[in-house]
Amino acid sequence: MIPMTLAEVADVVGGVLDGDGAGDVLVTAPASVDSRAVPEGGLFVAVVGERVDGHDYAAGAVASGAAGVLGSHPCGAPAVLVDDPVAALGLLARHVLDRLPDVTVLAMTGSQGKTGTKDFLAAVLAPEGPTVATAGNNNNELGVPLTVLRADADTRFLVVEMGARGVGHIATLCEIAPPRVAAVLNIGTAHVGEFGSREMIAVAKGEILEALPADGTAVLNGGDPLTSAMGVRTRATVTSFGVDAELAGVAWRGLDLDESGRARFELGHDGRWAPVHLRQIGMHQVENAAAAAAMALAVGVRLDDVAERLSGTGEVSRWRMEPHVRADGLLVVNDAYNANPESMSAAVRTLAHLGRARGGRSIAVLGEMRELGDGSEVGHRRVGTVVAEVGIDLLVTVGPEAEAIAAGAAADPAWRGEAIITASRDEALARVRENVTAADAVLVKASRGAALEHIVEGILEGTAAR
Repeated sequence: MIPMTLAEVADVVGGVLDGDGAGDVLVTAPASVDSRAVPEGGLFVAVVGERVDGHDYAAGAVASGAAGVLGSHPCGAPAVLVDDPVAALGLLARHVLDRLPDVTVLAMTGSQGKTGTKDFLAAVLAPEGPTVATAGNNNNELGVPLTVLRADADTRFLVVEMGARGVGHIATLCEIAPPRVAAVLNIGTAHVGEFGSREMIAVAKGEILEALPADGTAVLNGGDPLTSAMGVRTRATVTSFGVDAELAGVAWRGLDLDESGRARFELGHDGRWAPVHLRQIGMHQVENAAAAAAMALAVGVRLDDVAERLSGTGEVSRWRMEPHVRADGLLVVNDAYNANPESMSAAVRTLAHLGRARGGRSIAVLGEMRELGDGSEVGHRRVGTVVAEVGIDLLVTVGPEAEAIAAGAAADPAWRGEAIITASRDEALARVRENVTAADAVLVKASRGAALEHIVEGILEGTAAR
């Protein structure tokens, strides 16, 4: 955040000052919507939510070190008052970004893989210069401007994850943080219940390409037909990533998984190849790494440096194929942060590999995938088909929606595994404890709202799920 007085903030966002001497208050640190997390000298953004009014915590935030408040009504603290604090936050972020002397914005969207790609890209760019990246998956109308406001005059790269729940959302985010390099990773079924179809998801995701300047770079997934067709929506240079080296700007070959489920391959660009051995679990990480590589190459990072830094990138974001080994040797993979049919299928395939590599059984603890709309049952059954296809030994479903996963697996007469249907986390945890041995590999995955991380905690700690 560049230093600004509240008077300057008010001028930028069209607000009015409230509180004695408010105009002279100097904001020197980034903003936050969490009153407990505002840095010393930062700006507290008071948002009125469905259950909580941020203004109730504004005075406490200032007492704890925040410089002032951006809100919609007086709150007993130095403040800038506006009709819509969220919209004002976006205006402030764009103003700050425009004043930064030497920053390149790299943005990405897609149905899955955004956070993994963002983590890889930030790690690759950091040695090139000061880099700010989206924290977690703060990729909406609040998260994007909050990310921008973490940048300052020294920032060289701003890596921004962008999500959407409707047409026009990403276009709005690009007005806040206009990208010079933008990637569309894939078009899956995440949030299809809100969009209505994959084609409408593609319409929304492609808005990120329309925001690129003529001298920018669009990065597209060459293996996804809906994504690879988007090149006509931008005037920027178009490149792609994929397994076919003749078609893709960034490709891979010689792919396999080690015993820990980590991918080894050669990364290729412009006729040259460099070895990569990822530290993250899962075959799906290869696409994330290739997308990050294509974006980094677009801003001048050397291929050898990209490959070396991808290989050195550790776990950044929690609960995404996060491995844990219990004292007795049991492997538990916590992928409870989010789920859709594509990401869950990829995780199940990785679990099968881990089970075979360890010589034990593969146990999939799978909960519901939300926001699939009318395609919910089909999506869940499709995951069950993969469970059977790769030979998962034990499937434990959690909750009524996830029962369709078991139905999909049972429909394959060649499957020799077992399915246990449970109604709750407590029941699922109890059944897992009854069935696991030290040599087994366990995957726990569902949409965020299912909160299956509590099952992971129970397996590892021997406590009841909450």
